[in-house]
Amino acid sequence: MAEKPHLNLAMIGHVDHGKSTLVGRLLFETGNVGAHIIESYKKEAEAKGKGSFEFAWVMDSLKEERERGVTIDIAHQRFDTERYYFTIVDCPGHRDFVKNMITGASQADAAILVVAAPDGVMAQTKEHVFLARTLGINQLIVAINKMDASDYGQKRFDDVKEEVGKLLKTVGYREDDVQYVPVSAFKGDNVTKLSDNMSWYKGETLLQEIDKFKVPEKPVNLPLRLPIQDVYTISGIGTVPVGRVETGLMKKGDKVIFEPADVRGEIKSIEMHHEEIPEAAPGDNVGFNVRGVAKKDIKRGDVTGHQDTPPSVAKEFTAQIVVLQHPSAITAGYTPVFHAHTAQVACTFTEIKAKLDPRTGQVKQSNPDFIKTGDAAIIQVRPTKPLVIEKVKEIPQLGRFAIRDMGQTIAAGMCIDIVPR
Repeated sequence: MAEKPHLNLAMIGHVDHGKSTLVGRLLFETGNVGAHIIESYKKEAEAKGKGSFEFAWVMDSLKEERERGVTIDIAHQRFDTERYYFTIVDCPGHRDFVKNMITGASQADAAILVVAAPDGVMAQTKEHVFLARTLGINQLIVAINKMDASDYGQKRFDDVKEEVGKLLKTVGYREDDVQYVPVSAFKGDNVTKLSDNMSWYKGETLLQEIDKFKVPEKPVNLPLRLPIQDVYTISGIGTVPVGRVETGLMKKGDKVIFEPADVRGEIKSIEMHHEEIPEAAPGDNVGFNVRGVAKKDIKRGDVTGHQDTPPSVAKEFTAQIVVLQHPSAITAGYTPVFHAHTAQVACTFTEIKAKLDPRTGQVKQSNPDFIKTGDAAIIQVRPTKPLVIEKVKEIPQLGRFAIRDMGQTIAAGMCIDIVPR
């Protein structure tokens, strides 16, 4: 039997709105987590006086998280529906974990935005919606959760739906791309079975809606881009770089170039899951042997492409960013670390060109003296050493980045123009 198509599903939304509980409920009711596991979690939860957390704990395997009652890391968990198999990328809501959110959501094909009915839209709801959009997640289901805490009322659902709808529209989601489902993750209403408590709801269950997601078309027609994660030397074979094909196709015999190293070679063989394959497509994690390239010549952060369509190396570039958190004002001259694909390169903000209205993208102020937390801006950037980055309109998979400083994610952004090396 052929393997079902695979999708990565991000869970996003404000902390404490029930993301982990919803994931736990989905996994339990689709038979992907046994009752005995839930039972053991339940006992442990009750012993700690947190009885409602048993489903959330399906995802929270780290001991520290149980003590704190907080989702820290991204838990990758598989579950199957009629049509697909999904990997759930559970994106933590706390600010110091936004880096995980970025690395997690950037690989997501679709997302479930969890919004608690009693609270409605909160600060992180906005932040995660903006990030999801910046990171190119186009398919969205809004699970309006904790309906049990709002007496399963239709009016509250409609009010929250309208509030969320306005937010989604401001960042550019089309109404047709979004479905709304009223649920109670804690009680199980409308997750996999329609609930008598909300007979006013005429839609489908959350599980049925998830099954309507579309598999995004693989970007096979774009130029080959494969960011290097590691480089090995294997005796009897030679240099074997490892990474994930982001765009294009890589075939045996291809003449490739590694940038910014400016090293050329020819593909001798490609391996995936310890088996040789004739070609690699987007999403494939592969190791490949290159003739004419030594291990010392290339490293993590370099990007492989075909010699006739080489990766872009930026001397400087223009970017649109959103400042997620920074303790003070950011001015020209600021040099944090940019995380783009597998590269980590310190880059200097040479100029702050404009401050934008984060809701509309319109210019609010030209050449401001500084930007701060919550601002969206257009900036000019100069990497301190050569960096491969692409215009987001041309190769979106290599046009996005996170900005880190002081142990936290300061901003997320995308490259809109490049001055080549």
